[in-house]
Amino acid sequence: MRPTTWLALALLLPWLAWAVVRTLGLERGLIVPAMTFTPYVGLASPVPLVVALLLRRWAVAAVAAAVVLAFALALLPRALAGPRPAVPGGVPMRVMAINLFLGAGDPRTVVALARSRRVDALALEEVPPAELARLERAGLRRVLPYRQYDPAGGGGSGSALFTRRPMRRLPSVNPRPQQGEPRALVRVPGAMPVDLQVVHPLPPINDDWRGVWTAMLGALARPAAHAATLRMLAGDFNATLDHAQLRALLGDDGYVDAADAVGKGYDTTWPAGRRFPPEITIDLVLVDPRVRTEDVSVHTVPGSDHRAIIATLLLPRAATQLVPRAPR
Repeated sequence: MRPTTWLALALLLPWLAWAVVRTLGLERGLIVPAMTFTPYVGLASPVPLVVALLLRRWAVAAVAAAVVLAFALALLPRALAGPRPAVPGGVPMRVMAINLFLGAGDPRTVVALARSRRVDALALEEVPPAELARLERAGLRRVLPYRQYDPAGGGGSGSALFTRRPMRRLPSVNPRPQQGEPRALVRVPGAMPVDLQVVHPLPPINDDWRGVWTAMLGALARPAAHAATLRMLAGDFNATLDHAQLRALLGDDGYVDAADAVGKGYDTTWPAGRRFPPEITIDLVLVDPRVRTEDVSVHTVPGSDHRAIIATLLLPRAATQLVPRAPR
């Protein structure tokens, strides 16, 4: 082969390998956390194509074009609103999630967001007891009076769920009890009941934690098409849509990512306000496919390295049974 062919191939190889791993879900080891940066890699994927065209290496250019297409198919849908279910007479519900960065997040901002956005359910991660006390002193219980708190192993492993209306505790689907993930049945008047779980697996940054991350995501209950209860997940997933482990929760018989549904899949949530590493989207609200997402927004919370995510949803109405009148 000509030197220019070798050059074009050598330049293409990293993007080709990344596209194959992402498309087939082959990530292993340290490639798992690296996959979070797929949008940035995809953005630069035309570079080998342009070089191959300039060098007139047509075969290499054809492969490079296929690589660009693979990234486009994976990444572009997040910026485009997709099909959403029609929910006639749907009941609105707002779900908010925020990782408080070991309790450093400003409680007044959290309370103000919950109040001004009329949040119905709030999922909090990394909530040590001292931060929980600060949130309640800031008036969170006046906005969302019902609480379920799981301190788990303490520090960053504690999580909480606050709701506007009464909820009933459900057993958490969590193979690691040391990591708090509260779960409850939440009722919004007029709507189908919601089975909502806070999600916060360990980040997959080393072999031990990757095993826990895989087990925790894999254990999450899936929605059921004809179930009487809607299922939702909200929190810091430490995963993006470029992880096969998270994509396994989605699809035709799985959840819908609320931000992806409305074309806001690139509203990044971590690390908020930092220049390095590049910002990614790991704080998510996943909804039952029968739920319609109306809007998603992200908000800065001083002190936290995560942004809050708020999803505005429409829930299907609860089925009503008409009781026949007794004959006169």
